[in-house]
Amino acid sequence: MLEAGRYRLVEVIGRGGMGEVWRAEDTTLNRQVAVKLLLGETAVPEAVERFRQEARTAAALNHPHVLAVYDFGEEQGRCYLVMELVHGRSLRAELTERGGSLPVEDACRFAQQAAAGLAAAHHAGVVHRDIKPGNLLLAENGVKVADFGIAQVVGQATAALTATGEMLGTSSYLAPERGKGASAGPESDVYALGCVLYELLCGRPPFTGNVPAVIYQHIEAVPEPPRQLRPEIPAGVA
Repeated sequence: MLEAGRYRLVEVIGRGGMGEVWRAEDTTLNRQVAVKLLLGETAVPEAVERFRQEARTAAALNHPHVLAVYDFGEEQGRCYLVMELVHGRSLRAELTERGGSLPVEDACRFAQQAAAGLAAAHHAGVVHRDIKPGNLLLAENGVKVADFGIAQVVGQATAALTATGEMLGTSSYLAPERGKGASAGPESDVYALGCVLYELLCGRPPFTGNVPAVIYQHIEAVPEPPRQLRPEIPAGVA
């Protein structure tokens, strides 16, 4: 139980390098929620601050294609984030299930829904900075943009690297300006979403290889046209 028994953890529904996501019950409002728990061994000050930032950022957004955040707190030394529970899976899992690519109509619809969620975030002055299939969740009413853990407010000078040299964002979807170490802007999210759409259509990101090679290609190379990989894609799409 968390917060004096308000949230009852039921089962783990996801794990990552930083924590776990549980299906839980909000016993005060009598509804199911998702609770993200920061793992104790990863609860260094920087990780805790990112957790708080995700809570503040996502809670300020109200859009059908953005995952809702309800609460944030700390209990017995563990930080937690209470979110809308999505009865679905990520686009990464969907790609895996379908064997690497999606029908053109589905891919375009999912990208349009994600774009609507991002537009709402950008209108509120928020840049996501880590758009990728794993952060786009399939809900009953369509795609929801999730995980604002490394988001930033437009105007804050935040580069693509931390002080320790850690890359913020995922190289397969990293905009060229971010590969050069510049701060992210709304256009960086748009570029990343374009890379996601490419993968939904073609079964792989625009560029592949190790991280330095992929970043170099984002800056200097032109991806193979999608219709060369999948000729049935309509000309108006790619």
